[in-house]
Amino acid sequence: MTSSYQVVDARLSLGSTPQAVLLDMDGTLVDTEGFWWDAEVEVFAGLGHVLADEHREVVVGGPMTRSAGYLIEVTGADITLDEVRDLLNAAFLRRLDRGVPLMPGACRLLAELTAHRVPTALVSASHRTVIDRMLRSLGAEHFTLTVAGDELTRTKPHPDPYLTAAARLGADPARCVAIEDTVTGVASAEAAGCRVVAVPSVAPIPPAAGRTVIASLEHVDLAFLRGLHAPVAPAPLGQAGAIGLGPEPSPVGP
Repeated sequence: MTSSYQVVDARLSLGSTPQAVLLDMDGTLVDTEGFWWDAEVEVFAGLGHVLADEHREVVVGGPMTRSAGYLIEVTGADITLDEVRDLLNAAFLRRLDRGVPLMPGACRLLAELTAHRVPTALVSASHRTVIDRMLRSLGAEHFTLTVAGDELTRTKPHPDPYLTAAARLGADPARCVAIEDTVTGVASAEAAGCRVVAVPSVAPIPPAAGRTVIASLEHVDLAFLRGLHAPVAPAPLGQAGAIGLGPEPSPVGP
């Protein structure tokens, strides 16, 4: 997806408009983290397994390959990764057809960014079919481009999704603001060198250098984004454990 938006001049001083705003989708813009968990519970119940609540924090925000692989391992379900991935996508899409609630403040923020012609990317670990369905609720006109998890060899917590979005926008990741709701997404954006605004959805996210933690998107507007501190250097991916995230066991496949 492309648009006529222009990237802001890289020589802008601190306190100016970010070169781009890069937004996660599930749990950040749309209230669907519960949808994914409900889909996972439904699919594994159909396979004869009950998912424990403690598994939810492990899978939240992660790519489907990692989450599904983990759930297969802990339950011992007799199913392949490809098979369970297809079942999870189908169960999730059925829930989307019933309506997608936006997170508080999401509609206003997207409208403001669009009105001020700030380049905006949707950066998600979800598959392209899910993103395209979700854009019906979010409004495709609000995004200069979108990046899907199944379009990359490595997705979150690796920096690739945010590096890809910034490169396609012609922006310096250090002059971009990423908005995320999970430790997985925060690790990805920080590894890419983005300034991060964390809006925790399921699991808590502690404040850190280069990271601002807030309770709701209702507190985020263009003035807030302009007021963020100086760009930060990229954090090595191995430091993701500082926010409670271990290494990703496998990349996402198509």
